[in-house]
Amino acid sequence: MRQGTLSLLLSLLLLSPLAQAEDTAASTPLSLSAGSQITELQQRLKESEAQRQALSQQLQNLDNTRESAQLSGLRQENQRLKAQLNELQASSPMKLLTDQQQWFVIGGGVALLAALCGIFASGSYRRRRQWLN
Repeated sequence: MRQGTLSLLLSLLLLSPLAQAEDTAASTPLSLSAGSQITELQQRLKESEAQRQALSQQLQNLDNTRESAQLSGLRQENQRLKAQLNELQASSPMKLLTDQQQWFVIGGGVALLAALCGIFASGSYRRRRQWLN
């Protein structure tokens, strides 16, 4: 190495502990002010936590009142709909058959009618046998 860079490196190594000493000496007065700031911030944190808790309690109370109002309205509507359903069931006649059963009965009637028409349309068997012979 060159002597210029070696001397520069040596001087920087000797000055670095002094620079660290100045940093610690300068931070000591700041620690006193930081302690007061920490206590002030802790007090503000406690106040804001208390405010947050009070606001959350108010919000919960408002939600409960709103939900109770909605719940009572829904209960009244439910009772009204039940009464309306009972009235409609009482006024309408009871069906004997469901829609599916009605279609089954209609299909059976059509099949029976087709079988009877086939029997009457064919005539007697003697004539038919005579015609074939």
